Amino acid sequence: MKSPSPEPSLRAYLLGGGPTGHRGQPGRWRLERDLLDRSDGTRGTFSGVVLFTPADDGGLALREEGTMRWPSFTGPASREYVLKRAPLPDALDVFFPDGRPFHRMSFTPDASLDTHWCDPDTYRVSYTRQGPDQFSFSWDVTGPRKDLLLVSHLERIPA
Repeated sequence: MKSPSPEPSLRAYLLGGGPTGHRGQPGRWRLERDLLDRSDGTRGTFSGVVLFTPADDGGLALREEGTMRWPSFTGPASREYVLKRAPLPDALDVFFPDGRPFHRMSFTPDASLDTHWCDPDTYRVSYTRQGPDQFSFSWDVTGPRKDLLLVSHLERIPA
């Protein structure tokens, strides 16, 4: 009897290939994000692409670029993060480009939720894997300066 193949690691999943990912090839994901400012009901969107590129240290570089639509702005937007191996299996620690820690990314039940304090507001993230080629995450941002809900849906772009 043949046992089912093991789930790929989080890194391999983001890169898009088997248990180890495609060596040297970036994972490409289509991104749709809904933005809600709960303080006044303002809504916006972000549509674009996320690239997960392998790094020499076993981590990933993340680059997101696309178009943001907000009542006061419509135009190009981008951001970058650095993902490094975490002490937990199937988790990656996310850092800002300058090396400051941001949060932990994981789909496992015990690590799929994390919090980031950005004085004076609290950012809570939740990740959900929806299948081999789709995942989502949401940021619930609360505090004296912000009251936001940002929901992102990603779908793999076939190689």
